[in-house]
Amino acid sequence: MPVGGYAVPAGTYQAPGATAPSSSRLFGTLALVFALVAAVVPTIVVSISAFEIGRFLPNGASITADDLRVLTPVRDQVLWAELSFWLGTIVGIAAIVLGIVAIAKKRGRGAGIAALVVAVLASVIFFIALVVALTAGAAAGLSTYTT
Repeated sequence: MPVGGYAVPAGTYQAPGATAPSSSRLFGTLALVFALVAAVVPTIVVSISAFEIGRFLPNGASITADDLRVLTPVRDQVLWAELSFWLGTIVGIAAIVLGIVAIAKKRGRGAGIAALVVAVLASVIFFIALVVALTAGAAAGLSTYTT
C-alpha cells in the first residue's frame, strides 16, 4: 500500500543525469566517407582525362553529335572521364541515402548533414574541374600546334 497517496515507483532507480547509451555513429561516418570519395576521386580522374582530351583536341568545342569520330584518338580518356562520372554518381547517391538515414535515425547526425552537403557539392566540383581541365588542356594543345 502506498504511503501518503503516492504510487510505488516502478522499475529501478536511476541516478539523475544518467543517459541512455549513445547510438552508433556508423551511418553518419560512412556517409561522410562516401561523400568525400565522391567529391575527390572522380574529380581527380576527370581532371587528368579532360586535360588530355583538350590537349589532343584543342578545337574540341566544334565537335557535333554527327561527327564523334574525332574523339577516336582520345577514346581511352573519354572512357575514363565517363567512368569517373558514373563512379561519382553511384557513390554520391549512396552518401546521400546514408546521410538521410543517419539524420533520421540520429546516428551520426552531424556527419550525416556534412555528407549531404559534400555529396551535393561534389557534382558541382566535378563539372567545374571538368571545364577547367578541358580548357587548360585545349590551351596547352593550341600552344603546341601554333609554335
